[in-house]
Amino acid sequence: MDQVEDNGLETKYPLLSFEKQIFIDVFEKDSLLILAKGLNYNNIISNILFIHNDPGNLVLVLNSSDHEEKYFSERFNLSALPLTGVEREKTYLNGGIYFASTRILVVDLLKKRIPVEQITGIVVLRAHTVLESCQAAFVLRLYRQKNKTGFIKAFSNSPISFTFGYNHVEKIMRALFVTELFLWPRFHGSVIQSLKARQAQVEELHVSLTSNTTHIQACLLDIMNYTVKQLKSINRAIDMQEITTENAITKKFHKILQSQLDCVWHQLSTRTKEYIQDLKVLRNMIINLIHDDAVSFYCLVSKYRTPEYAKVNSGWILLDSAENLFRLARSRVFNNKNEFDPELLPKWKCLNDLLLNEIPEDIKSKSGSLNNTKVLILCNDNKTCCQLNDFLIMGAYKYLLYTAFRRDLTVNSVSTKYKDLKNCISVKDDAKSSEHCLETEVEKEADVDEFSKNNFVLTLTQVGSHTMDKDKLTEDSVFEPLSQLDNLDFTQIEKEKPIICIQTVKQNGCSFSLEQTLESLRPEYIILYQSDVAAVRQIELYECRKRTEEPISKVYFVIHGKTVEEQVYLTSLRAEKQAFEALIQSKSVMVVPSYQDGKTDEYFNMNVEDVDSTDTRKAGGQNQQNEKPLVIVDMREFRSDLPALLHKRGINIEPVVITIGDYILTPEICVERKSISDLIGSLNSGRLYTQCTQMCRNYSRPILLIEFDQKKPFNLQGSFVVSTDISGAGIQQKLQLLTIHFPRLKLVWSPSPYATAELFYELKQGRKNPVIAEAIALSNENTADDMCYERYNVLVHDFVQKLPGVTSKNISRIMNRGVSLDHLVTLTQEQLTGVLENARDAEMLHSILHIQPKPGDSNKDDKSFGKKKFAGKQFKGKR
Repeated sequence: MDQVEDNGLETKYPLLSFEKQIFIDVFEKDSLLILAKGLNYNNIISNILFIHNDPGNLVLVLNSSDHEEKYFSERFNLSALPLTGVEREKTYLNGGIYFASTRILVVDLLKKRIPVEQITGIVVLRAHTVLESCQAAFVLRLYRQKNKTGFIKAFSNSPISFTFGYNHVEKIMRALFVTELFLWPRFHGSVIQSLKARQAQVEELHVSLTSNTTHIQACLLDIMNYTVKQLKSINRAIDMQEITTENAITKKFHKILQSQLDCVWHQLSTRTKEYIQDLKVLRNMIINLIHDDAVSFYCLVSKYRTPEYAKVNSGWILLDSAENLFRLARSRVFNNKNEFDPELLPKWKCLNDLLLNEIPEDIKSKSGSLNNTKVLILCNDNKTCCQLNDFLIMGAYKYLLYTAFRRDLTVNSVSTKYKDLKNCISVKDDAKSSEHCLETEVEKEADVDEFSKNNFVLTLTQVGSHTMDKDKLTEDSVFEPLSQLDNLDFTQIEKEKPIICIQTVKQNGCSFSLEQTLESLRPEYIILYQSDVAAVRQIELYECRKRTEEPISKVYFVIHGKTVEEQVYLTSLRAEKQAFEALIQSKSVMVVPSYQDGKTDEYFNMNVEDVDSTDTRKAGGQNQQNEKPLVIVDMREFRSDLPALLHKRGINIEPVVITIGDYILTPEICVERKSISDLIGSLNSGRLYTQCTQMCRNYSRPILLIEFDQKKPFNLQGSFVVSTDISGAGIQQKLQLLTIHFPRLKLVWSPSPYATAELFYELKQGRKNPVIAEAIALSNENTADDMCYERYNVLVHDFVQKLPGVTSKNISRIMNRGVSLDHLVTLTQEQLTGVLENARDAEMLHSILHIQPKPGDSNKDDKSFGKKKFAGKQFKGKR
């Protein structure tokens, strides 16, 4: 066991000195911890969970990804929560640590299935994704309202995400109910001191691009420069300070665009949107230029030299730089004689030298054995992993020719050095002829294929499977590819040959995958084939955690110098540093009220209950016996933010499975909420007609709420209609028909969930709360035999609904207890009273069915004449 100094806390998982300090700070205080990318918080959280992993404690973990949930669940042998609410209620009483979705926890907290007062604490992962109105914040608000002693600890390793928007970090801290902010950048003194204790031997290898590739990069940068300038020139009123050519090549560019343009996206012109889309296309091209082979890049570029793309782009393909781009991309694949003669990636030659010369010579200099050597090659994506796997197994030229055939690239003539190789790639050839061809032709031209004469065990994790042709080509390869297993145990691999493992930095987005591979493989040599900030820091941590007797790892940092690859790496470092500097500045001037932790009633008095104080002014001062407002919400609505916003307004939420409407505000008001996409789909399918029918039959004030996204325009314009078989006018016509068919149906338009919450609060003023039992009873009546309207003749139902004395409350009783229209006419007034359970309604219905109006009455009173005419229609319809 590792003992944390100065605190006597017993931990299970070893911590570095700076991690111990972080652990002590986080353990003692409710706080938000922001770590630098790559300095993962998994060991810190593991020790916190280890201390509280006891049946006497109940700890909930929120906002975790699937990878994080799997990682911690396997570490602590945790069981998943049951699916049913009754079983979950019993599970919570047993105590322990549970990972649960925020939607499940919101419902369980509102239904009082969780003993809130007994919760020891809540751990929030990926805190940068928490917004004030999201479900995670809703869970924390419900938790802190009834539990003033439990802890809240939030973690994040994305400092850049806290810099978007105004006072973003303060808003997140307020939503998390924490008052402490801990910042741990890579340049923190304690981090530097800890990582300096044991450092890996790093060797930077700057690889130069070929002449053609350098010129293509210059062309793409010119086009991006032009696009950025045009974008800014036609949008001078918008702040586009962060939209630069330098930022356009980084991974975070889409987040920059989202933060700056999302709120005004509907106001941008078509040309502006074309420029933005072209920037994404150009970024993809310039990144693939560095990492893709010449054949793949040429196929990518060829897609954009078509008449179809020329019609939808902003016009960059007409520039001289674009013409040079297409010409140079082709020249990398075909020579002047139009023969297939692709150039090789410079990094391939560098990788070949490392595996053939550098690493074996370094091992010999240390008098070590090459047989027990393990080499880890790290890439940024699965596509590059597959590329390296094919290159190491097939050889460079063979791989390029195979790629050309696989991408349906027309190869009319092959360069002299490929003619025999073209025959070798045929599936009909045997392995011996293939090997002979490889030796006679390829080895004379390039040393890259010389790698295939070495005896290595090549492993490839988390990439796609081989095709049939590739499998045939590698049947008798001198390599021994291992089967791709999800849980590859490196300790079981034979050690008679060196091991080469190719892996992505994040396997399927899991930030812990590299750490797990380093711990299980224990490589002596690590090749960073593509630059990544997080990977560098995880390797640093891995080296510091190694035992003293273990040899120091050697890391080869392979990068194209003076290229966009190097610029992206440096830009990422600078952006993270600037983000931490901004957070440090914000922390120094931040004013955090003491009541922000929610452990006193002051927070909720100021943020929630002051809303209820206005209830005395509603409806002429009538306050329904000081009853707190209540809204019944359908379970499916907890995917949206509206229930959380209603609760924040001081309205109690009751989650119930209802089939009529989405929100029951009062005994008379039922609301069906529709987003724009849902509205269009419901109108086309006819489902909205059915839903409105149910609401109108059971509630006197049905409302159809059409809610817009707050970042989208507040009108039905053409951008909402994408397909050619539907138009905005068609949607409006269907809505008009809906209002004609359901006169009592009210259409309400809301620009955002925030406006909807305000609207619901206004509608609740001076009105009674809905009765949960009645809402459930109506839903049950309407769910028998799937749906109520399916058991009744719709025409008969609508006819009976129009009779005097028939209301939305008693229509279900008449339709259920009545036999037919003929039978209804034969009933006496007393019998109708028994059916309707209301003497006044029964009298009105009996009179309209049995009392014939006098002719004189119709002449004196237009209203009576109307009744006579109406009754005649009814009896005519009955017959």
